[in-house]
Amino acid sequence: MYGDSLSRRAFVGSTATAALSGLAGCSGGGTDGGDESPDGSDSPDGSDSPDDSGSAEEFGDWFGATTNYDGVVEKTGESNVEVAVGSEANGGAYGFSPAAIRVSPGTTVVWTWTGGGGVHDVVSTDDSFASERVQTEGHTFEHTFEEAGTFKYFCTPHRAMGMKGAVVVE
Repeated sequence: MYGDSLSRRAFVGSTATAALSGLAGCSGGGTDGGDESPDGSDSPDGSDSPDDSGSAEEFGDWFGATTNYDGVVEKTGESNVEVAVGSEANGGAYGFSPAAIRVSPGTTVVWTWTGGGGVHDVVSTDDSFASERVQTEGHTFEHTFEEAGTFKYFCTPHRAMGMKGAVVVE
């Protein structure tokens, strides 16, 4: 019987090692194979390129559990900016896309529901804005940012899953 116990232990150890090796391969920093322009943005003019300057200082560990955060998307100079609510992130339709944007004072951010992921809302951490909880595709909520600052927000039902966003107003 002693020999059977060692065999089981060896099997469990080998299986655990193989599983961890497989997970490590999945967490690599490769690309998704999507089409990008030479500057790394989604558009030829570079307007959707993330800007990592100051991200750690601005957000701390705010985006620690958020799988779709990839820096701050530059949107300064635009009067209206759209953010999708219920985009693919965090294991389902539990993300804001883009997760972080930089806008100019006076910019109106319009959050538009995708209809995925169940009921969502948009609530700022400083109580400066809050939407109702909605699941309807195409529903919108908007807020005009008049003052400079960093405004963090989340979806109440999915906050623990990492459904968080931020607006940097400069």
